[in-house]
Amino acid sequence: MSEIKICCPKCKWEPDGGEYWQCDCGHIWNTFTTIARCPACHKQHQYTACVPHAGGCEVHSPHLDWYDGLDKIIEDLKEEILENQEVFI
Repeated sequence: MSEIKICCPKCKWEPDGGEYWQCDCGHIWNTFTTIARCPACHKQHQYTACVPHAGGCEVHSPHLDWYDGLDKIIEDLKEEILENQEVFI
């Protein structure tokens, strides 16, 4: 199965694990440890900003677009499900 790489969809900057993202409530954390849900107030963020002071470009992109390879994994899983359904039909 394919692997997922986390990177900015625009500039391909890869987060280094730092706590760069700040929620509206003021909490600062690594958004990729919680799939963009603030651990303090539980707000689910739809967009994630790239971080220019850490080497990124400052563009805001849909959070799920940061997971490079996710589309391939989903396609592989769909194929596997369809193949398994054919066995039981």
